[in-house]
Amino acid sequence: MERENRRQLVAMELNMSYIGKVKNGTIVLPADTHLPEGTSVRVEPITPETLAARLGDLIGAIDDMPSDWAENHDHYVHGTDKK
Repeated sequence: MERENRRQLVAMELNMSYIGKVKNGTIVLPADTHLPEGTSVRVEPITPETLAARLGDLIGAIDDMPSDWAENHDHYVHGTDKK
């Protein structure tokens, strides 16, 4: 039974993905990552997504704002004096 449980745990770990960091040219995985010696892995760099990319669907979605919205948004949102 013990051997079967260990086999199932190894199978689960092999089907998971882990996020690590490159440190001095070596990929460092979280300390609690336990992969059997000789396990083949795939390494795919994660490109940080820019704010513009994350909000791309919203950019330009509202086209009826006042022309001075960027400069005077506090006026339109909170009622402060215009700049």
